[in-house]
Amino acid sequence: MRYVRLDTPKPISKIGLGTWQFGSREWGYGPEYERRAAEIVRRALDLGVTLFDTAELYGFGRSERILGAALGDDRAKVVVASKIFPLLPVAPVVQQRAVASAARLGVDGIDLYQVHQANPVVADTSTMRGMRSLQDVGLVGEVGVSNYGLRRWRFAEAALGRRVLSNQVRYSMIDRGPEEDLIPYAEQAGRIVIAYSPLAQGFLSGRYDATNPPAGAVRRANPYFLPENLERGTQLIATLREVADAHDATPSQIALAYVLRHPNVVAIPGASGVEQMERNAAAAEIDLADDEYAALVAAAHAFRPVTGLAAVPRMVRARLGK
Repeated sequence: MRYVRLDTPKPISKIGLGTWQFGSREWGYGPEYERRAAEIVRRALDLGVTLFDTAELYGFGRSERILGAALGDDRAKVVVASKIFPLLPVAPVVQQRAVASAARLGVDGIDLYQVHQANPVVADTSTMRGMRSLQDVGLVGEVGVSNYGLRRWRFAEAALGRRVLSNQVRYSMIDRGPEEDLIPYAEQAGRIVIAYSPLAQGFLSGRYDATNPPAGAVRRANPYFLPENLERGTQLIATLREVADAHDATPSQIALAYVLRHPNVVAIPGASGVEQMERNAAAAEIDLADDEYAALVAAAHAFRPVTGLAAVPRMVRARLGK
């Protein structure tokens, strides 16, 4: 496993484990998944993974409980990250919710506590006042944000009066917005971009095509999985397979290696089983050659999916089977 080269109390692995699916039925993994979740966490620890990301929203607290129980006595050795759902995130509420998350996780302190989404009404001055108080009493180590643009990320830092270590955003080969400003800022300022959905919820795995769409409510709600977009992605997946063959790897591992090529980016893919966790962790060791990276960039730029409002009628038709 490789780690981010930053002055953090605990090392942060380039591959972490995202746990949205822990306790969340919308992924369609079935009732046995909760038992497997503990096995995934234990295997991640064996592989050197130190970043475990959850949120109070995931399974309405169940993800935090499952993760905390699975980590057991190793909770103090790793970076446990959670997120506050930004419903009225004023200072007293931030403090109360952090206490509740810590209790569900079974920890004395949350290593990285993040604002799940920027609130359009409540200013970060109040939110960060609560975060600063949590840091002062030792309940929170580092503060992070999620789904913030660069301007608001920097404003949050000014409001906190300390570094806001991380910004957790959607980032993958086909969601490349963070490359424009967030990643350069992280590298310049010594911060971290945490990439969620680094495989575009499995689109980049090569497992799905127009005749084999995914199951589960989360993926069905993602326009990338429209039959038309799965068809349009054929060449992109072919390029991933070509690079993967050169490394004796899978398309998913190459897609992760693409994201991890940036030194201040870590990825938190989920895992449906121990084997997937092992493959994800191994991706941290893959070094892409310059020409391979250029080929992936070109293939990603050539992919033109139907998204936004244009995707809505197609998704309705797909749901109705028409």
